[in-house]
Amino acid sequence: MTIVVEKTDETTFKVTVTAGTTTTHTVTVSADVYEKLTGGAVPAETLVEKSFEFLLARESNTSILSRFDLPVISRYFPEYESKIRGML
Repeated sequence: MTIVVEKTDETTFKVTVTAGTTTTHTVTVSADVYEKLTGGAVPAETLVEKSFEFLLARESNTSILSRFDLPVISRYFPEYESKIRGML
């Protein structure tokens, strides 16, 4: 499985996941969310990539929304924020 993250603008990322089926996702990360989750310690692309690793450990790439704001993950997986900090 491969995860490719491309920054399209300051807050938007295109993520391509190849795992049997290739899927493309558009993810937005506000500056506030980025700072809250990383403290500025890693690039936003790393946060997005690790967030997809988190998701892919729980569901297939074909089940992940095609477009979402990063905080939406917490609605489906309440443990996301605490787990992602440990993955960075």
